[in-house]
Amino acid sequence: MAPFKMTWSVLFLILNVVLYVNAQRAVAELHEDNWHKILEDEWMVEFYAPWCPACKGLQPIWKEFALMGSELGVKVGQVDVTVSPGLSGRFMVTALPTIFHVLNGEFRQYKGTRDKVSFVSFIEEKKWKTVDPISRWKSPSSIQMSLVSSFFKLSQLLRGIHTHLMEEFGLPTWGSYLIFAVATIVLGALLGLVLVCIIDLVYPPKSIPVHKTPVESKEKSADKLSDDELADEDIKDDLLDDAEEVVHESDSESGDRSRSSSPTVKKRKPRKAD
Repeated sequence: MAPFKMTWSVLFLILNVVLYVNAQRAVAELHEDNWHKILEDEWMVEFYAPWCPACKGLQPIWKEFALMGSELGVKVGQVDVTVSPGLSGRFMVTALPTIFHVLNGEFRQYKGTRDKVSFVSFIEEKKWKTVDPISRWKSPSSIQMSLVSSFFKLSQLLRGIHTHLMEEFGLPTWGSYLIFAVATIVLGALLGLVLVCIIDLVYPPKSIPVHKTPVESKEKSADKLSDDELADEDIKDDLLDDAEEVVHESDSESGDRSRSSSPTVKKRKPRKAD
């Protein structure tokens, strides 16, 4: 009798191990490198964290639901936000656990009861059709959400550096913050300098006309006035010479015609020295 009970115990243990392994395989582990495959086919994706009590309670239910995925025609996956913080930013996860239904690139957040029956009915009865999909500009596959994901990755990197400085080098918290503050100022100055250089290269500054001083402007006006006066005097002198020539020709005709005429020499009025 004892060997019989032992045999059943071993079989039961083996069966549990097989079920556990199948459940592990049924749940696809998603991360930064392979999350794009949920953009095809139908998926149910859970975001969780190992330290989250509610996530721990959902794990066995989620694995049982994953075992039924092939029958329902849906793939089941999960994302550890501590390993892939960028995905939590891309999907704007603000609470844990968070579940999304994905069908051919359309994302809907599941907000129903978290049990196997509800999950199954959500897929079988197509209840996801009653849920509005996430808008295009907030879609995890959009460019803007990719930028948000990058910021989440950067924040996680900075947090890791902060922890490393405190644990490995024994720096106090304020010391680590001081290093980050100085690095931020230096980096901002360098980026600002690069931006100014790019702007000057694309839009070069226009040449600014040189404004003359009041003294130079006054001298230029005086010179121009002197030139105008000289021009007026030249005109007057020409008119006077023409009048004298007419008078001289009249006198010559009325006088002795036998007298040999000598060339008339014009005398111009002396001009003023410049």
